[in-house]
Amino acid sequence: MKYCKVCPAVFLERPNRFIALCQLNGETVKAHVKNTGRCRELLVPGAAVILEESENPSRKTRYSLIAVWKGAMLVNMDSQAPNKVLGEAMRQGFQLPGMTEPVQLLQGEKTYGDSRLDFYGETAAEKLWIEVKGVTLEENGCALFPDAPTSRGERHIRELIRAAKEGFAAYIVFVIQMQGVKSFSPNRRTHPAFAEALLEADRAGVHIAAYDCRVAPGEIRLDAPVPIRL
Repeated sequence: MKYCKVCPAVFLERPNRFIALCQLNGETVKAHVKNTGRCRELLVPGAAVILEESENPSRKTRYSLIAVWKGAMLVNMDSQAPNKVLGEAMRQGFQLPGMTEPVQLLQGEKTYGDSRLDFYGETAAEKLWIEVKGVTLEENGCALFPDAPTSRGERHIRELIRAAKEGFAAYIVFVIQMQGVKSFSPNRRTHPAFAEALLEADRAGVHIAAYDCRVAPGEIRLDAPVPIRL
């Protein structure tokens, strides 16, 4: 996944969850934050960030904040990127754990039960439901999700458990929007019920996978599997 017209800037403050004030070429500009999560450990005053300039003249904000440097590690913050990155990889033949062949059909944003899941897919042998979670929180080399309580995320896990029991191949995929982490774990401290639901999903046969990404100022792409510690 590539971005167009990216430029380095400095984060100043976040007056609300949608807007960041940044310094760009000596000028203070407003940027749309493409992630409504807290991201408190990332968006600190003085942090080096990457902005994408919009080509739409009617937009209220000319720029979008898409990535931030955390020390020497560049973290992509675009909440739409994980779905695009995984979908792009799967349509090019990438296979998730347990798959014996690439998908022949992959559709985004499909309804199953009471939830809208990220992907419905088909191979010649099976039908799949896939939910994708983007991960931007890292502590001491461990990637964590979620960074805030998510009843919606917990509900998605319950739907995947139901799908697995009904004979579908069910997947929850954590796309870690950075490179260099050593492991992934559910953030039990922030949302213990999500962590328990993930354990239940594992016992029910839901496939749980985590991958890091190669992140550059103008690009993000799926990279390598990351060990999971439930």
